[in-house]
Amino acid sequence: MMRHIALSSFAVSPTNRRLLGLLAVLIIVFGFAVGKNLFSPAALWSMGIQLPEFAILSLAMMLTLLSGGLDLSIIATADLSALTTAYVLHHVAMLGYGGIFIAFAAGLGVAALIGVVNGILISLLGVSPILATLGTMTAVKGIGIGLTHGGVVSGFPSLVTFIGNGTLLGVPFSLFILALIVLPLGLMLTRSPLGTFIAITGTDESVVRYSGVATYKVIIKVYVLSAMLSAVAGFIMMGRFNSANPSYGESYLLVTILAAVLGGVDPNGGFGRISGLLIALVILQLISTAFNLLGLSPFLTLAIWGGTLVLTAGVGILRERFGALHVFRRKLS
Repeated sequence: MMRHIALSSFAVSPTNRRLLGLLAVLIIVFGFAVGKNLFSPAALWSMGIQLPEFAILSLAMMLTLLSGGLDLSIIATADLSALTTAYVLHHVAMLGYGGIFIAFAAGLGVAALIGVVNGILISLLGVSPILATLGTMTAVKGIGIGLTHGGVVSGFPSLVTFIGNGTLLGVPFSLFILALIVLPLGLMLTRSPLGTFIAITGTDESVVRYSGVATYKVIIKVYVLSAMLSAVAGFIMMGRFNSANPSYGESYLLVTILAAVLGGVDPNGGFGRISGLLIALVILQLISTAFNLLGLSPFLTLAIWGGTLVLTAGVGILRERFGALHVFRRKLS
């Protein structure tokens, strides 16, 4: 039976209850360790300004995981899309807002092309998602470095920097962008045929094929959507740093996978909640901010994140095995 993908911003599923419980414990522990600085305006601003790009990249990863795949090229795609936008901006700046629109469209177009390549490699040529997206990641990063010689492209109009650093009603503008993505993406996953096909493909691709649906179209759409979400995250990063670089966000790849798995997305495909992913991201961002306020090395944060990923995956496997053993014993009794 197909497992259903569900979206509810904070649906109280067993996974979400565990995540909210963990979040509460961390708030108490870090509250004692850090003190009032943990929720100072500066700390909240830091978390709020970084969360959207993490979240959008994690949603891009989540889409491919739901389909039974993986996309290792999301960071490279975000960077190349931002570089493309930056180059176009410098050549059409005289067109004003029209030039900015053209530049962003060019960045999204490059991302869509990368997504199509990934989708074709995986669905039509039968390349494993890991190898296909590792190859495109390397190629795309190489293109970015070749274009910039490892340097940055900077100096953008105020509208571009507003996307990454601006506020609206006292809230980082990028959080509104995240909300505008989460709502339609959630509806697509839970209320559209494509969302259903993604879930079934992740559970058992042959079921979709036998039902007469072209599975390659579903997979290509998944990777195009993943790439375009990555491009949006790239736009936010270029706005936040007022520059584009082929090496921005290299450490984010681990975070996206960890957030998805910790948030309850099945790494084998077919099931996941956007709400769980968002709570997991808040937990990871809280850990990062607390460690920073405590003066701990950022490499320790990466080590904690990596260990959490291994622990989460291991617990999931043990839970499945003990569950299967329990069912087997019940049948024998």
